[in-house]
Amino acid sequence: MATDTLKSSTAGAGGLRRVLLDNGALSALVVLVIAMSLLSGDFLTTQNLLNVGVQAAVTAILAFGVTFVIVSAGIDLSVGSVAALSATVLAWAATSSGVPVWIAVLLAVVTGIACGFVNGALISYGKLPPFIATLAMLSVARGLSLVISQGSPIPFPSSVSRIGDTLGGWLPVPVLVMIVMGLITALILGRTFIGRSMFAIGGNEEAARLSGLRVKRQKVVIYALSGLFAAVAGIVLASRLTSAQPQAAQGYELDAIAAVVIGGASLSGGVGKASGTFIGALILAVLRNGLNLLSVSAFWQQVVIGVVIALAVLLDTVRRKAGATPTAAGASSGPGGSKGGQAAQYVIAAVVAAAIIGGISLWNNGSSGKSAKLGLSVSTLNNPFFVQMKAGAQAEAKKEGIKLTVTDAQNDASQQANQLQNFTSEGMSAVIVNPVDSDAVGPAVRGANKADIPVVAADRGVNKAKTATLVASDNVAGGRQAAKTLADKLGGTGRIVILQGTAGTSASRERGQGFAEGIKAYPGIKVVAKQPADFDRTKGLDVMTNMLQANAGVDGVFAENDEMALGAVKALGSKAGKSVAVVGFDGTPDGLKAVEAGTLYASVAQQPKELGRIAVQNAVRAAKDKKVEEMVKVPVKVVTSKNVASFK
Repeated sequence: MATDTLKSSTAGAGGLRRVLLDNGALSALVVLVIAMSLLSGDFLTTQNLLNVGVQAAVTAILAFGVTFVIVSAGIDLSVGSVAALSATVLAWAATSSGVPVWIAVLLAVVTGIACGFVNGALISYGKLPPFIATLAMLSVARGLSLVISQGSPIPFPSSVSRIGDTLGGWLPVPVLVMIVMGLITALILGRTFIGRSMFAIGGNEEAARLSGLRVKRQKVVIYALSGLFAAVAGIVLASRLTSAQPQAAQGYELDAIAAVVIGGASLSGGVGKASGTFIGALILAVLRNGLNLLSVSAFWQQVVIGVVIALAVLLDTVRRKAGATPTAAGASSGPGGSKGGQAAQYVIAAVVAAAIIGGISLWNNGSSGKSAKLGLSVSTLNNPFFVQMKAGAQAEAKKEGIKLTVTDAQNDASQQANQLQNFTSEGMSAVIVNPVDSDAVGPAVRGANKADIPVVAADRGVNKAKTATLVASDNVAGGRQAAKTLADKLGGTGRIVILQGTAGTSASRERGQGFAEGIKAYPGIKVVAKQPADFDRTKGLDVMTNMLQANAGVDGVFAENDEMALGAVKALGSKAGKSVAVVGFDGTPDGLKAVEAGTLYASVAQQPKELGRIAVQNAVRAAKDKKVEEMVKVPVKVVTSKNVASFK
């Protein structure tokens, strides 16, 4: 009897240790949740935990599909682009083509499966390495998405957009979709012939072939499954944003692969499970959510996430060397009810973790005194204009004695939606948003509206949601001014090229629209070429170099921001400012220096620091329920060598 008691207590005490040792990802997740709960009183709230689930959903669904590929010792770099293409096909078919919504959804799913099928065929029958085949599909799918959408977001059918909503006003549908797709993944891996084939191929492909498996055919099916899951992820993502963004899900393939590896899968194949992938996706979501709540610099967030991913995988490596043996999903770990024992261990771990987290939650509730604070979500900090806008906002916040949290959406509408959700759950006094896209940011702003948090739009407006005010210069009017300035310089005749910004962004659309409207008044000026250079100086240099190769005798250049204009100046060399006039947009410090030097003829200056300062002023007023103007216009002026000194 005593022996039985001793064995029972030893087993109970060792249960938690074994679960943590045998599940490095689970250990990392528990530690992360506890740490974030201690560091931020806003983390462990029902609303924020639901936010974490929503923010993990797309990555998790993509990662479930990638799990099939990695278990079979492959790789799929195309899932992010396939997700964007599938969503674009759905939106285009249902809106532009008038196809019934259910058929449009079917077309989107078929698109994902077709992309995966092509990947599998290239790898199995074309003998291409998985890295090369899926890298090619990454480019092809993204390009097709841009071709179909013409670079602009397409409104999503309202009936499908409900997938991005909640049930009963609190339970997010994306979380339910994620859970269903996770269960399907576990079922496929553990209970089907194709699932067993994945493990056999990943463990030893030659042995699998010799044992009678049709390896080539199985690989095609495996990659088709990955494409199917990518299509579902794309539909969920577009539903959240109420629009299909042609540039959506960029880089998500890396997050998906990271989630699978963090979850315990081996890149050499043969090992992986749905629960591990799910935990890996949660780790990434908890990290991003917690770092937002802790007001960690957007730049440092990238460093922290990379380090934690490396540590999680290192922990898994140490676990393996220590002798813990991962069990493939669905595989039996021995006779005698071992699965029941494993379930009991998970229950022990869950109870202990819940007790710790519950105590932290009660402790955090005891300290509730919160000071006024603002959140600022910037579309990108990889652009001097928005860096200056941030600097102006921070200077004004410091002057007002207000805490300002700044996040970088990295031109990703989905990431910006996550950041705004985090601001809402954190209970910000007011939120300032510089939208990546005016339509896509609408649902997240509506969430802030429901929480009675005033939202100030900066530089770009918000569609289908309420904002306290819009602080902006008129991009369309600025485009017209740029057209007039360039045309006057050329005397109303000449050949010009246009460097466009990132496809799909409202800033590029509006500036391009204004310039097109303005240049119509000068029939003697011909636009011989226009290409996107993504608001980037290096791309501006490369694209301008290529344009000059194909178009001799260019007299002028319009670039939709100063960074691309400076790239064009570099490509033109000695011609810049002499035989070729270049006009930029934004009035950045480097742009103004080039105007002063004469290499850049003019820049349409928006005064970004002033824009950031005024945005904070209005956010503070809105937070105090004071009246603010519906729109505050920051003066825009054309800067040339004649007035650059006074402007600086």
